[in-house]
Amino acid sequence: MPAPAWWLLALPLVAGACLPLQAGINGQLAKHLTSVLAAGLISFTVGTLALLLVVLAQREMPGFGVLRGVSWWQWCGGFLGVFFIVTAAFAGPRIGALLFMVLVIAGQLGMAVLLDHFGWAGFREAPISLGKIAGLLLIVGGIWLIRRG
Repeated sequence: MPAPAWWLLALPLVAGACLPLQAGINGQLAKHLTSVLAAGLISFTVGTLALLLVVLAQREMPGFGVLRGVSWWQWCGGFLGVFFIVTAAFAGPRIGALLFMVLVIAGQLGMAVLLDHFGWAGFREAPISLGKIAGLLLIVGGIWLIRRG
């Protein structure tokens, strides 16, 4: 497999850097509104409008025939996004950005190992190895060190 272009590596790095900022912004919005759920709704509304504008500008709006063929589980990504946004707005300000993000990363990597191992959700199969398990255990050790600090 050829090496990915530099920007293909930079995009996830930048997206990851945005997560703690997003959690802080949504946490402050929730504090201002005195409602985590209302903050999540506003966050998703703004995001939906932004995506709608981009999709309309790109003329990539799918037809109803295509939407009818979508499997039930493919609709769940939005629910997972809501869960993350609301959790970030609630837990992030209470436990701090660093601990929140290291827990998010641990959860992401744990799920990523399972997704790769079983080839779920369209990912290519890549079996679990001792190295991958050791890496996850090091992250758990990092959580413990961060929590103590």
